Order: sequence, then C-alpha cells, then structure tokens
Amino acid sequence: MCKQNLGKLDRTFRFVLAIWWMSAWAPSFSNGWANLAVYIIAWIALIEAFAGYCPLHDWCGINNKNQ
Repeated sequence: MCKQNLGKLDRTFRFVLAIWWMSAWAPSFSNGWANLAVYIIAWIALIEAFAGYCPLHDWCGINNKNQ
C-alpha cells in the first residue's frame, strides 16, 4: 500500500472539486473530449482524496501529510 502524502485540507479540496465536477453544475464545453477530460480528472481527484496519495506529489517529492 502507498504512503499517504496528502494533508487534510488537500484531500478535502480534491473531494469537493471532484463532487462539483461530477454534478449537474460541472463546467460544460462544446467539445466532447473536454467534457470527458473533466470527468476523468474528477474521478482521479476523488480516488486520490479517499486514498490520501497522489503519484504526482510523490514523483515531485512533495509531502503535505502534516498540514
């Protein structure tokens, strides 16, 4: 299992953003691929919010666990 590297505020922000982007108030674009990209990014943010781990943070050496 991966070590958690996201703090409480970061996880909360990702959760709220993911729920917003999956709701009826999500940004809507005329291009279908842009809407799909927003939906995929929302799912990634939701998974990271629950797991507490972000691979990009790990790759960049960022650890916000104590914040």
